[in-house]
Amino acid sequence: MKPLPEFKAVIFDMDGVLINSETFYSEMEQVHFKMLGLTITHEEHITYQGTATDEMWRTIKQKHGVPHPLEDLVEMTGSLTIPAFREMDEIPLMPKITQLLEVLKSKNIPLALASSSYPEVIDIVLDKSGLRKFFPITVNSKMVGKSKPAPDIFLMAANLLGVEPEQCLVIEDSTNGIRAALSAGMYCIAYNGPGAEYQDQSAAHQIINGYDEIINLIED
Repeated sequence: MKPLPEFKAVIFDMDGVLINSETFYSEMEQVHFKMLGLTITHEEHITYQGTATDEMWRTIKQKHGVPHPLEDLVEMTGSLTIPAFREMDEIPLMPKITQLLEVLKSKNIPLALASSSYPEVIDIVLDKSGLRKFFPITVNSKMVGKSKPAPDIFLMAANLLGVEPEQCLVIEDSTNGIRAALSAGMYCIAYNGPGAEYQDQSAAHQIINGYDEIINLIED
């Protein structure tokens, strides 16, 4: 891994970065698609990874002529996803993520979470996983005007952290998330973990396959 630029804060995505959930989301959404009689190909489906549910449905409505109101579609997907997270006995954390967060915290580096997921899901994940102590600042797509790939969510996180965008390091996994981080003027590391195999991460400043790469760099 190449040396990192100087940074004052780190912003994390959640799904596919903190937790191994991208496949879970895809399965839940495919259930909803089939309930509506929609055939969404894998190739199309992966283009929505990293963006908010309302943005996904807005695009699908336009492309496939879905007659249902946008609010109903978003609510229906949430009615499948949110209870499923509540029923999880254990949140599937990414390997070494807790260790990375501990290292960053020990060095007094401020952290924020910027996720396109449902706010309810973010709360469930942080509480069940024990990660809430690392993230006094969380931003979701409902708090900003536009979801990823727009930079809004990362810019709000930087503002709440009290640092300039160019002083932030972002860890993302999806094409849309990487585009959002770069549009915000931030240094982006792509985590090539489970669920990211179909995402184009080539625009990121660096790509890592495991968090030990960052840990070793920071601890040296």
